[in-house]
Amino acid sequence: MTDQNTHAEGRKVALEDRVSEGDRLFSPSAARNRDAIRDAFLAHMPLEGAVLEIGAGTGEHGVHIAGAAKGLQWRLGDPDPASRRSIAAWIATSGLDNISGPHEIDVSTDDWDVDAYAPFAGLVSVNMIHIAPFTAAAGLFAGAGKHLRSDGKLFLYGPFSRDGRHIAPSNAAFDESLKTRDPRWGVRDLDRDIAPLAEKHGLVLDIVVEMPANNLSVIFARR
Repeated sequence: MTDQNTHAEGRKVALEDRVSEGDRLFSPSAARNRDAIRDAFLAHMPLEGAVLEIGAGTGEHGVHIAGAAKGLQWRLGDPDPASRRSIAAWIATSGLDNISGPHEIDVSTDDWDVDAYAPFAGLVSVNMIHIAPFTAAAGLFAGAGKHLRSDGKLFLYGPFSRDGRHIAPSNAAFDESLKTRDPRWGVRDLDRDIAPLAEKHGLVLDIVVEMPANNLSVIFARR
């Protein structure tokens, strides 16, 4: 097993040390939180239809949830080539027939090329919008407004602040660390940054689920 957390061109694609087994990448954070994320998804998201996962990283979350929700057709991918190789390897070893990919969607672009699969029952993004420029969050919501079906929902997981305040000192420290790495990154404010994006694209905040380690699962629904 070898460390795999940097793009071939030297761009950091993860905030943790990952190890590999062949093309499959293993995320320590996914191992810790995948059950909690799966349970929040199963409790609050549609369980039939097509789901599109954006910025799926290693692919572990998608495989884990799809294995527990056989009524979903889960399509996952990532703009990073090493992540796509990992996703393909996880799909190949999963034994699941309701998961496919990897796609190459970059949410900062308008052309998602998903007409053959849309409209979606759900869009999913785990631990993405805080380690990307805010244009990624804007593109994600624009795509959700365009590609979700009338009863579809958008599922986000990660750290958030609320109405201008961090919900824990550790989140404040994490925010500073992110901005030191890249000034375009940072913990997003659910009420001041994200809710206005949802409103702009025809979505409303449906439910907020408190998660371990001061993270949140946040679900938006079509208006």
